[in-house]
Amino acid sequence: MTVRTLTCQVESVEDLTPDVFRVILEGRAEAIAHAPGQYLELELQPDTWVPFSIACAETGDGRLELHIQHWPERTHSARLRELLTHRNRLSVRLPSGECTLPAGRSEPLLLIAAGTGFAQIKAIVEAALTEKPDREISIWWAVRERRDLYAETLAREWALKHSSLTLHAVVETPEASLESLPGIRWHTGRIDQVLAAEIQTLDGVEIYLAGSPGMVYACVDTLAPRGLVAEQVHSDVFSYAPRVPFLPLPEADPETAPLTPGEEKERP
Repeated sequence: MTVRTLTCQVESVEDLTPDVFRVILEGRAEAIAHAPGQYLELELQPDTWVPFSIACAETGDGRLELHIQHWPERTHSARLRELLTHRNRLSVRLPSGECTLPAGRSEPLLLIAAGTGFAQIKAIVEAALTEKPDREISIWWAVRERRDLYAETLAREWALKHSSLTLHAVVETPEASLESLPGIRWHTGRIDQVLAAEIQTLDGVEIYLAGSPGMVYACVDTLAPRGLVAEQVHSDVFSYAPRVPFLPLPEADPETAPLTPGEEKERP
């Protein structure tokens, strides 16, 4: 799709948590067409554009949804909140991003998100369920505290409605309030460590990762020993923060690795 610049109407701004708010924008349906997983850019000021994942699949209704993390101490974040609250119209550039869900596919999906990375995952899930409601989907959503699961109710509804969809919430900080609820499976710890303990095979699975470069590559390194191949994993991080080599190099066998000076007398 060709990237377009247009003006959108701010329909609503809603606080989901003290740190995350949802924005609904309206525009011409044909102008805001996008693929599930793509992102847009909002103009904060001349020559300053900030990217945000589009948190909804294409429906043809002329509406776009964003999930935005608010950092009061960051100039761009404060400026954006001000614009969305006090201006009715914003300049938008879209669509961008190659980390998208192709139509007409049926492979199981492993979707891994941290924080508001869930926005991109939400669009992918909506598109997948619309096309094939019984598609096998596993969602892993990592947050620091339970309160950061700002769309927990929606995600649980997916899992309760679709038996082929499983929802895993990974909370970094142990909490006594992590009760057993239908539709959600709780885990405590860092997302890459939890995946290492829980994921056994990646055969036939398409993987989407949404988060910071550090989080994404930590998950790649964790999944590599499970048979991960580059072609089956997708993330916007691979475009704006590429890593070489992409997959971690195998560790050398200490019995066959070349000796370094000083080792000759130590190794049997």
